[in-house]
Amino acid sequence: MDKLTKYKSIRDKSKTSEPFGDEKPDSSKLYFVVQKHRATALHYDFRLEYCGVMASWAIPKGPTLDPAVRRLAMQTEDHPLDYRHFEGTIPQGEYGGGEVIIWDSGMYIAEGEIAKGVRVKVKVKSEAEKVIEQGLKKGEIKFYLEGKRLKGSFALVKTKGFPPGKKNAWLLIKHRDKFVKEGFDAAEFTTSVVSDKKLV
Repeated sequence: MDKLTKYKSIRDKSKTSEPFGDEKPDSSKLYFVVQKHRATALHYDFRLEYCGVMASWAIPKGPTLDPAVRRLAMQTEDHPLDYRHFEGTIPQGEYGGGEVIIWDSGMYIAEGEIAKGVRVKVKVKSEAEKVIEQGLKKGEIKFYLEGKRLKGSFALVKTKGFPPGKKNAWLLIKHRDKFVKEGFDAAEFTTSVVSDKKLV
């Protein structure tokens, strides 16, 4: 089954400039992107590459480098790989209509757990993608971000029964490492990391 079936079914290629899946995967690297998106409500779209697509979550308050803060992340449909380059305006009336900028981007490394609390970086892409795919099914993913704003080790953990009735709810959690920044607030950063575009 095409992982992008849902993505394509809720978008009209003739009306939106969003990508529809032309980019081919890099042979050795995995990428992530965070897009600041002013649609019905302002939020941040967090995307991790795996198996030819970008697994995606909407984070209402944005990611943080503060390990004391856990951010709600609502899983959405997989997106095309080339979506990580997308900035622009989705037309009003179309799904997700509104402004989009690239708030952060870079490479990431999947992390496996060899013992409780002991993580190891999985640097071979084919093995890393298996780790991510298994984590998506299990409801727990660990990864190391090498972005411009987000750096270090994180986890996405699927919640059980919170919020009530939301089966696609996860928590984005920052692990304690040298990149921790207490009080980090995504809203303080209003510019794109790849252009001069600004979104407040």
